[in-house]
Amino acid sequence: MNKTHPQRNGDVATFDSTKSFSEERDCCQPRRARAGCTRRRACISAVALLVLATAVGLAVALGLLLRAPVNRFCAASNNRTGFLCDDGATCIPASQVCDSVSNCRNREDEQERLCGDLPHSLPGYLVFRCSNPAYWVYADQRCNGMNDCGDCSDEMGSSAACPPCGSEWWSCSPVLYEYCSCVPRRLCRDGVQHCLSWSDEYICRP
Repeated sequence: MNKTHPQRNGDVATFDSTKSFSEERDCCQPRRARAGCTRRRACISAVALLVLATAVGLAVALGLLLRAPVNRFCAASNNRTGFLCDDGATCIPASQVCDSVSNCRNREDEQERLCGDLPHSLPGYLVFRCSNPAYWVYADQRCNGMNDCGDCSDEMGSSAACPPCGSEWWSCSPVLYEYCSCVPRRLCRDGVQHCLSWSDEYICRP
């Protein structure tokens, strides 16, 4: 009787081929490759975490750079509140911000984020609130001798805290609505009544 014997060489070859394929698919299955595979996976995980941490750090830094508020407060002419341009040297009066005229080289005084919702989009130091909550003026219009609020709260109110009339002004109760407690000395003795007491025509000197 003829007996069929298992083809051991073929079986071994088949086993070796399967084993080699398994090693390629999953290096952690064979015992001898387990240590190397663990180290390789640990290395890949460490690199991935490093890349992720770097990306997150860059994103955070970029976000802070873009969102960090810039201090643009400066003193313009006559020591009035001003707005500092990007060049770090040009200081424009507060009232020239969002006036539809580019006063800074890069137009930073007319940007949408600054002018999109006046006065709420403006930094607080650029705004003076009148006694009537519905009205506001630019900070450099406070104590400028003119009735910019319409009720003189920017010149005579407690929140304005204006100093007495300067040397270029005459203290009196003005006739004209545009002034509050002082009139310009250049108007003295011009033949027109500017003070209720007429002191601008009989006492004041230009």
